[in-house]
Amino acid sequence: MENHAGKTTYPRLYVLDTNVLIHDPNALLNFQEHQVAIPMTVLEELDHLKTSKHSVAAESRQAIRLIDQLLGEATPAQVEQGVPIQRGKGAPRGSLSILMSRLDTTVSGLPEHLNDNKIINQLVELQGRRPDVEVVLVSKDINMRLKARACGVAAEDYHTDQLVDDVALLSRGYHTVPGSFWQKVGKVDTRQEIGRTLHRVQLSDALPNVHVNEFIVDEQGFVGWVKEVHKSHLLLLDLHQEPLLHQEAWGLKPRDIYQALALYALLDPDIYLVNLTGAAGSGKTILALAAAIEQTMVSKRYRRIIATRSVQGLDEDIGFLPGTEAEKMEPWLGAITDNLEALHMDDESTHGSVDYILQRVPLQFKSLNYIRGRSFQQSLLLIDECQNLTPHQMKTIITRAGNGSKVVCLGNLAQIDTPYLSAPSSGLTYLTERFKDFPHGVHITLQGVPRSLLAEYAEAHL
Repeated sequence: MENHAGKTTYPRLYVLDTNVLIHDPNALLNFQEHQVAIPMTVLEELDHLKTSKHSVAAESRQAIRLIDQLLGEATPAQVEQGVPIQRGKGAPRGSLSILMSRLDTTVSGLPEHLNDNKIINQLVELQGRRPDVEVVLVSKDINMRLKARACGVAAEDYHTDQLVDDVALLSRGYHTVPGSFWQKVGKVDTRQEIGRTLHRVQLSDALPNVHVNEFIVDEQGFVGWVKEVHKSHLLLLDLHQEPLLHQEAWGLKPRDIYQALALYALLDPDIYLVNLTGAAGSGKTILALAAAIEQTMVSKRYRRIIATRSVQGLDEDIGFLPGTEAEKMEPWLGAITDNLEALHMDDESTHGSVDYILQRVPLQFKSLNYIRGRSFQQSLLLIDECQNLTPHQMKTIITRAGNGSKVVCLGNLAQIDTPYLSAPSSGLTYLTERFKDFPHGVHITLQGVPRSLLAEYAEAHL
């Protein structure tokens, strides 16, 4: 959160909404020297969520534990006034208080049948009572921010874990260079190693700004994989376009160079995180699934495939479905079985092949709640619909990967279904930006809609 101390002579009191604490349970610690307040209504909402089947129950419990830890043995009067926030071994900075519910019900305001309205009314009353303090509501809910502003209360979004303002600025994982790449470089030092060619290329203004494990593709057929970035030069691994386009995983061949780069990363044993984004039908799921089956059934690199996805409403609804966890998950993971069918369309009996593969392949469908708290060794984690995860949830899942495991994140930032996330605040955006210098991670934005002519036309015209 920005430090606005230079903009006002008044101290600031940031009042946090429930969705901020669910988005980031450690949000309380990110307001520097300012005062932070939690309305009693927010504590009640957290209390309701902490024991629910909702996917945010763990975040609610974590936020409650942190509030309890920060307040410690403080008296009720100190809790209302503000308890200094202890940060590590340094001196306390800022304070945390609990806003008690309004006692004066004669003050007119928004109808109080909604918790949001109760909080806004409380802040209006607080502003009138404490004109020396600048009260700011922090909420991920756009509508609540609009209502607060209409009532004269300053309101803003929570931006601490938002690393980019415009997703158009996100790396695509590759750089396309017009013409010949070699005409844009100065000094080149080439060396041959066992089975591979490396180029040490002197940096020039004509070259794009690159990060480790990004690709450089030119119009003449050169493909270079950035292995090291130094102040004066790049180290590129020479990948020939023909072999890339003729790769195969479980019978699947890439349709274009971008799919080829994605498949290359998916099959590389030294890459532990592959992050695939792209529009509907760009081939994210089928590439990941083909590479996963290839590496569990043929090369035996991984012992099992764990498939999961983030779907709005999944965690509430799954409890009411009959059957085992795998049977409950199957409707939600239809994308996986659809793509299995696509991989076996040329078989004599597609349906029989899919059933056979599901019996043979150690493929497990799991809910996100199952993955939390587990540790997976020699497994390939396939996480679909990653755009619906918060940065905190993304961290919780990726830290589950144990020795010899690989995580594949799939998502489309244009299809966010959760009400409090946008493309810049999505966990998928956060992951892409945070891992851009990780030497064992690759991010690729896939191009086009090769699903069908109909899908391509719909993507462009609807």
